[in-house]
Amino acid sequence: MEANRGQNGIQQLLAAEQEAQQIVNASKNAKLARLKQAKEEGDKDIAEFRAQIEREFQRKVAESSGDSGANVKQLEQETETKIHHLKTEAARISYDVVQMLLKQVTTVKN
Repeated sequence: MEANRGQNGIQQLLAAEQEAQQIVNASKNAKLARLKQAKEEGDKDIAEFRAQIEREFQRKVAESSGDSGANVKQLEQETETKIHHLKTEAARISYDVVQMLLKQVTTVKN
């Protein structure tokens, strides 16, 4: 009877060990499923954020490129004004520069 009881106790221990292993395996599987779900949610959030940033970038590009024609015209006008100013100043002082150069070239120093 004692041997039967010992055998019965071993059987109970084996059954408890198998049940514990099943619980551990179920827990691991649930953890893996949750990690997979979290990764998918993270990928979705990243994709949404990238799309939002891309939309903002495209909007800013569209805004700035719409003004580029006006910017080019303004820069051309400013350039023309500066060129005209430089030509006027050069014409105004060219006689004085020529006279100064002639004086330096024709003056003899000992």
